[in-house]
Amino acid sequence: MAISRKIEGFVSQSSLIRRMFEEGIERKKKYGAENVYDFSLGNPNLKPPAAFRHALVEAAKEEAEGLHGYMPNAGFIETRSAVAKALAKEHSPDLTADHIVMTCGAGGALNVVLKTLLDPGDEVLIPAPFFVEYRFYVDNHGGVTKTVETREDFSLDLDALEGALTERTKAVLINYPNNPTGKIYDGKSIAALGDILRKKSREYGKIVYLLSDEPYREIVYDKIHVPSVFPAYENSVIATSYSKSISIPGERIGFLAVHPGMTDFRKVMDALVLCNRILGYVNAPALMQRVIAKIHGVGVNVAEYRRKRDLLCDGLAAAGYRFEKPDGAFYLFPRTPIPDDLEFVRILQKRNILAVPGSAFGRSGHIRIAYCTDDATIVRSLPGFAEALKEATGA
Repeated sequence: MAISRKIEGFVSQSSLIRRMFEEGIERKKKYGAENVYDFSLGNPNLKPPAAFRHALVEAAKEEAEGLHGYMPNAGFIETRSAVAKALAKEHSPDLTADHIVMTCGAGGALNVVLKTLLDPGDEVLIPAPFFVEYRFYVDNHGGVTKTVETREDFSLDLDALEGALTERTKAVLINYPNNPTGKIYDGKSIAALGDILRKKSREYGKIVYLLSDEPYREIVYDKIHVPSVFPAYENSVIATSYSKSISIPGERIGFLAVHPGMTDFRKVMDALVLCNRILGYVNAPALMQRVIAKIHGVGVNVAEYRRKRDLLCDGLAAAGYRFEKPDGAFYLFPRTPIPDDLEFVRILQKRNILAVPGSAFGRSGHIRIAYCTDDATIVRSLPGFAEALKEATGA
């Protein structure tokens, strides 16, 4: 066998999102890009802010020695200081550069923290639906993914979550605004989750960590507040990136922020820095670190995503679809009119509409629609969505 049995199995079940995205490329060649409605990949269609482009040009012009060399594995001190300063008001006034590790995006950040925490067989508890790559990230480091269902409206089911915790649980991994649902967990739920983890840590005689994946934190609608995990629980870590907030997913720049009051803080930080290196990331990209230090707090115009959300939601509601209107991010996760979400995806494909089945995210009977696309794609797709629903229901 040319590849490992495990990876062969992973390939067969690997990201439906990427497969749909690649199919979109082929369909666009065949039918014309304007006739294919690709909602498969969360690839931001808004341009990065002008401030980012200006800072990038200026950083590229700099000629000081060592600009493109190795750096401390946690990242440039000036970048970590800028990040900590920006986070201090919302998360913790005690944050400094010493609590930050710059990473190769949020995916890199999560792999670094999981490498740091997990022993073989440790469980990571994840509310479903969830980002499809989480299972692979946990497996990368010998862990076992254990999922727990959220409520019908995608809010946390705290009773179910508490019941799913065991002595083997090493961490709970949450993501909000959520991919694929756009759900934002409220402050009361986050505080209650912190209480549960504190109680269970005492009961088990070991720490159960809270990991919060937050790359969509700045893409929020209707003045909804996104609560911080730090005030709720001291043994928590935030992983995030700038991929969505300033539309630069290809630049792979993000960070980890560790609660200043974490138990064995210094040991954890030293381990994170080591894992950032031995996983092969070595450092987050130097050029991007220098850019981010200059423009932290700049973001895309979220009102444009809100308009796209409303355009899609209004059109699908008129056609008869049922869904929870997303609080943030740029995904809609409507229920499918038939239980078989894979079959409904095939029905949509006949109209050149590409969406991802909810089963890929751990919740069947739904589809994920990434509406970070041009308005014309949304508008032109709506008749096809209506036709697909009628075909599926026999209406």
